[in-house]
Amino acid sequence: MENAARLRRWRLILGQESQQRLEGMGDCSLGAQGDLMDQALAAIYDRTGQFSQGSGGAGKGPSNPQISKWLGDVRSLFDKELVTVIQGDAMTRCGLQQLIFEPELLEDLEPDVNLAATILLLKDQIPKRSKESVRAFIKKIVEEINKLLEQDIRRAVTAAVNRRQHSPIPSASALDYKRTIARNLKNYDPSLGTIVPEKFWFFDRTTATAANKWTVILDIDQSGSMGESVIYSSVMSCILASMASIRTRVVAFDTNVVDLTDKCEDPVDLLYGFQLGGGTDIDKSVAYCQQFVENPRKTLFFLITDLEEGGNRAALLRRLEEMKSGGVTVIVLLALADGGRTYCDQQMAQRVAGLGIPCFACNPQLLPRLLERAFRGDDLSSCRKEFEKTGSKAPGA
Repeated sequence: MENAARLRRWRLILGQESQQRLEGMGDCSLGAQGDLMDQALAAIYDRTGQFSQGSGGAGKGPSNPQISKWLGDVRSLFDKELVTVIQGDAMTRCGLQQLIFEPELLEDLEPDVNLAATILLLKDQIPKRSKESVRAFIKKIVEEINKLLEQDIRRAVTAAVNRRQHSPIPSASALDYKRTIARNLKNYDPSLGTIVPEKFWFFDRTTATAANKWTVILDIDQSGSMGESVIYSSVMSCILASMASIRTRVVAFDTNVVDLTDKCEDPVDLLYGFQLGGGTDIDKSVAYCQQFVENPRKTLFFLITDLEEGGNRAALLRRLEEMKSGGVTVIVLLALADGGRTYCDQQMAQRVAGLGIPCFACNPQLLPRLLERAFRGDDLSSCRKEFEKTGSKAPGA
């Protein structure tokens, strides 16, 4: 029985052409559900499949009912993770751009970070009739990521930034009522029917002043390989920008530099501000970001890139070293692809790490912990493996 199940699995993997050879090894009949799986897979993986490039069907554009039925079959027959892989292969192997160009088909697609990255790459080609559906599709992915990260990011930043939030300086408007009452419950006077405090706690009003705020700068590479990283970075940027205790700047670059800080109110608007593709001049973008460093000791600079520098590499390394030696906390987050695989220029990554600058890919679910460690001033280079380790997958990853 186990051998038969293994043969049926190989029959699905290898396709119709393997039927005769596998029959000589035992029973590889697929059954009714297996036949449906076989047809769904053959549509894109077999040379003669209805959507394959060689069949001529994709070139002429298969009708919407065909694709819609195929999508429905795939979603009903396979696990969610396999559905996202098959959807991606349909795009790359068969050129089925109708998957993102037709509003009614977008409703049937499984939310997927990689597919969202493809949409952003092709967003200028999307017809007007599909723009709202595309926006809604991306919004679903953003909302899932936001649910995953928002609470932990807020907790992490608040815990780190406000760890010295109390002050010995009395101020009626800054009285911490909750802590004062809790710490003085033992001093309740029954005869008076009230608490007689021995000590008062006051919030440190200076934490709200502009000079004392942390500044977080996210300098984000928008070259073609950065799609998945751009999506996670945008969600993180909007969460940080909504927190009054820190100032957030968001900069995008290829060979040009674009300041997207004013789009941080809506992560979908921010994503639409990126223009994926093109060259890369990292040094130029870092130079632009330096103007926002007012208090180096309270500045986190995240360079999110594949380090495929098309500009002056030596100047980039000098500039990063200058920022670090000036007191800025500099962190390089490498590009993510295929749900977590690191993609970067390994030689440049080694040279950046040689400057004492943490340089690694961070599992998206570990971003809150990374932020908390960075705000606390921990040595991030020593815990690289902690942030790169594989965790449970994020939505659509």
